[in-house]
Amino acid sequence: MRHAGLRITAIMVAAAGLVWGVEAAVAAPPHVVFLIGEREYKTEETLPKFARDELIGKLKFRCTFVHADPKDGNSFPGIEAIETADLVILSVRRRSLKVADLARVRKHLAAGRPLVGVRTASHAFHTKGKHPRGHAEWQEFDPEVLGGHYVGHHGNKLVATVATLPSAAKHPILAGVSTKPFDVGGSLYRVNPLKKACVPLLSGRVEGAPVEPVAWTHSYRGGRIFYTSLGHPKDFQLPAFQRLLRNAVLWSLKRETGDKG
Repeated sequence: MRHAGLRITAIMVAAAGLVWGVEAAVAAPPHVVFLIGEREYKTEETLPKFARDELIGKLKFRCTFVHADPKDGNSFPGIEAIETADLVILSVRRRSLKVADLARVRKHLAAGRPLVGVRTASHAFHTKGKHPRGHAEWQEFDPEVLGGHYVGHHGNKLVATVATLPSAAKHPILAGVSTKPFDVGGSLYRVNPLKKACVPLLSGRVEGAPVEPVAWTHSYRGGRIFYTSLGHPKDFQLPAFQRLLRNAVLWSLKRETGDKG
């Protein structure tokens, strides 16, 4: 009987340990990897600050920042962090990654894992057919993954006004985002037409030009994709943009976007 009691106790301890392990795994914070490589919009400064304030400071996420090498813009030291990423946030402009590094990005997406693209991510890996030996580009990344159709932008001196789309008013990414139109800092990207599977959330307009979508969702290999053509340094000063980006991160990870509290 004594041995039977010991066996039962051992089983109970093992079961408790298993439950604890499961709870610990569930409680583990998401790993968000930022891939940053552009010289136009200072996202090497704005995105880490956003992450520290919102993702790390308030949501307690784990964040890794992978920056392009200042001396070789096509090299991203530490990009292997993508292999353990729950989410990749992309802010890259016309870089041809090393073949193995681009394969890491492709593998992340092929596994149905999410991605959030900011501003120049629409032409992140499009180097117009020119790249060093041992590097590769992904010219179809924009239409294939993001669902977009980037063909350029309107003049920098034209002020773009952004508004939420009534059809998307109840989308979780727009929770807490002001419904009042607001002016943004950067030029308006020309991205029409979007893929049919896209869900537009925000639109932008400049005087004398057609309305353009500036934020939308898409899906790639079952993974959630969000993209916005916003991302100018001035945009990061806008509460509406900060909330939009925060919500996009949560939505992409299939988490509630409700009030910050």
